[in-house]
Amino acid sequence: MPVDLQALYPKLIHLMLDTVFVVDRDHQIVFVSDACEALLGYRAAELTGTPITDYIHPDDLAVTKASIVRVMNGQSHVDFRNRYVRKDGGIVHILWAAFWSEEAGARIGVARDVTALHEAEAELRFLAHHDPLTALSNRALFNDRLESAVRTAQCQQSALALLFLDVNDFKGINDVHGHAMGDRILCAIARRLEDCVREAGTVARIGGDEFTVLLPGIASQEAVYAKVGQILAAMAEPLGAEFGAVTMPSCSVGVAFYPQDAENADTLLSHADGDMYRIKKHRCAQRIAFQHLQTE
Repeated sequence: MPVDLQALYPKLIHLMLDTVFVVDRDHQIVFVSDACEALLGYRAAELTGTPITDYIHPDDLAVTKASIVRVMNGQSHVDFRNRYVRKDGGIVHILWAAFWSEEAGARIGVARDVTALHEAEAELRFLAHHDPLTALSNRALFNDRLESAVRTAQCQQSALALLFLDVNDFKGINDVHGHAMGDRILCAIARRLEDCVREAGTVARIGGDEFTVLLPGIASQEAVYAKVGQILAAMAEPLGAEFGAVTMPSCSVGVAFYPQDAENADTLLSHADGDMYRIKKHRCAQRIAFQHLQTE
């Protein structure tokens, strides 16, 4: 006995995990498959007879309308993305395949929920430019911003400052309290640096216990040293009770100024690094001298 495919088609459409929309010339939904409830939270009967544009995210409405015009002019597409607003107010990212049927006088679209894919892509883009532990800018992003800031300073004949920060005795924290605690300390340092800098510059973790701060458009060297003082004061604040007996480590901060210390990004970073190590070496010498006095 032959299979009646015509009778099966409506049932097959409603079995699809993707949602099928049929929309007329006036953008009214004339048919939508049952998968719409999982996609947008509406039952098919709630959507039928309403304008499909009512559900498009406002920020995507203009670009979607332009796409609709292209489809209705015969330019089918299979890779258009936009956002819709669900019944519960949530946002869903949709990948569309659509074409215009002149015979039916309607456009047919198949909508796939790609919200999880969009979030995964966003996470990958974030991780490409940010430190996964602290969520600060990573070395690559910081270097790009530093080079851009230097070019801007050259064009505008302005100044900028670069801070290079290293955590003192951080190895001791890892050795005594474990690397998990060390990671928590690094995150605490990152948040304190962000609070000190805010919109005035860029904070980055460039590796291990080393951080950099870019301060473009500085008013004066005095202002930069005031910012260094603010950072050191913030680092001297005790940790919360959740850290137990662990004390906040101190930091050594080196400074480099454009154009006084260097006129390119690499040399500027090297100068700040060198200044930090000079300060750290001086601190170690002072500590050794103090310990020697204590033993006498």
